[in-house]
This record gives sequence, structure tokens and C-alpha cells, in this order.
Amino acid sequence: MNAITNTLEIIGKYPVIPVYYHEDKDTCINVLKASYAGGIRVFEFTNRGEYAPENFKAMLEYRNAHFPDLKLGIGTIKTVAQADQYISIGADFIVSPIVKEDIAKLAFSNGLLWVPGCMTPTEINFAEELGASLVKLFPGDTLGPGFLKAIKPLFPGLKFMPTGGVDVNKENIDSWLNAGVTALGFGSKLFQAPQDATDFNWLTERCVALLKLVNKG
Repeated sequence: MNAITNTLEIIGKYPVIPVYYHEDKDTCINVLKASYAGGIRVFEFTNRGEYAPENFKAMLEYRNAHFPDLKLGIGTIKTVAQADQYISIGADFIVSPIVKEDIAKLAFSNGLLWVPGCMTPTEINFAEELGASLVKLFPGDTLGPGFLKAIKPLFPGLKFMPTGGVDVNKENIDSWLNAGVTALGFGSKLFQAPQDATDFNWLTERCVALLKLVNKG
């Protein structure tokens, strides 16, 4: 089994994907630990701040030492230079908010899964032509499950994952599952801490609950 197929298989088994960025390295590692304790096995860190490369490197080092079965990828990749930087650091997969041919080629030449962000059938078709097997529907809350239901029959060979505004409640998750998603990317709504939180146990519990919802109990 090649690395791309392996990553897709793990996403299928563990379809709750946290999408996260923080400037503090220790916070990043604590969030990674809490997510893993809650059953998360695929985690997307985003390239959204000046500390992203060094924090991602620290998270990878921690993963390598403690969670070898966790897939740790990088998101918000918009240029081939960014993709090259994070591939050199050791990213397991590349997620983009856009569709770019040079990023696709670089990811595939390194044997890595590339997940492009799409908003229209034309973009989805272009991503498929470039070799994408999993497409990120972005922004998820703008497009909605109805969009996926309408376009999914046009792309029977593709898998889909909404990201951006995906809510953690059962109703929202069920509507996406019924539309036919393979996985769900959870950003800010996953990481809203309770007011009385003193550690990250709430995040572990939330991940456990989400995996139960997405895997239907």
C-alpha cells in the first residue's frame, strides 16, 4: 500500500480532522496530545502565522516520539514554495484552500496526499483531472450539505470533506454524513473552550463524542 492510499484509509477510519493553528508551541503540542487522547488519528495544522513552520516541526517531533500512528498534515498551502518547505519538514499530507497544478505535482512526486479546496463543480473537475482523490469543500458552511448532494453524482470517484464552519452538533454532522462526506474538518467550533477550562480534557472529551457521532455510535 502506498502512502497516499494509506493516508486515505486512515482518514476513512478516523474521519474527524481537527484544523488548528496557535502561535504558542506548547499549546500546539498540548492540543495535539488532547486530540490524540480523544481518538484523533489525522490532524491538520494550518500555515497561518509566522510561527507555523517551527511549531509544526515541534509537533512532528512530538508525534514521531509518541504517536507514530497519527497522520499530521499541513493546511493553508497556497504556493509551491510553501508546499516544498513543509514537505521538507515532514508533512504527511498537503491541504490547500485552492486548486493549483504545481502544488499537486509536487505533493504527488513526493508520494503525499494532496487535498485541494474547491467551491464549484469546475474547480472540483479540475482537481480531479490533476489527480485529487479527496476534495475539501471550502467554506463548508457557505456551501452546505445540499451542495454536496447535488454535485456528488457528477463525481462518483471522488471523496469529499467539508471544512470551514462545520458545527459540532449532531444535526449538522448528520446532514453532512447523509450528503455523503468521507470526513469532516473541524476548526474554530471544535476548539471553543468552556469558560471554566483549566486544561484540555474538554477537547479530549469533545473528540471522543465527535468520533462517536461521525462513526454512528
